[in-house]
Amino acid sequence: MHPNSQIPIKKPQNGSLSKEDKRFNRQLARQRIAIEHVNRRLKIFKILSLPYRNRRRRFGLRCNLIAAIYNFEVALVASKTFSALD
Repeated sequence: MHPNSQIPIKKPQNGSLSKEDKRFNRQLARQRIAIEHVNRRLKIFKILSLPYRNRRRRFGLRCNLIAAIYNFEVALVASKTFSALD
């Protein structure tokens, strides 16, 4: 586990979570959902969701290119949204 990673608080057996624990879990879920949506969008590119069968040296380059395409798409949608508001 990474030192900065957080996991939800589990409900004790035959018990319930306190309101504070529920609030923590909900806040954590709100942070995680944005990341999970990005993971989903990146897995649409089959190269990241299927076993990689090409040269291993180029895997990092291809992952970076896919991330760049996704970032460009996000920026493009954001610019269209902001221009529509003007």
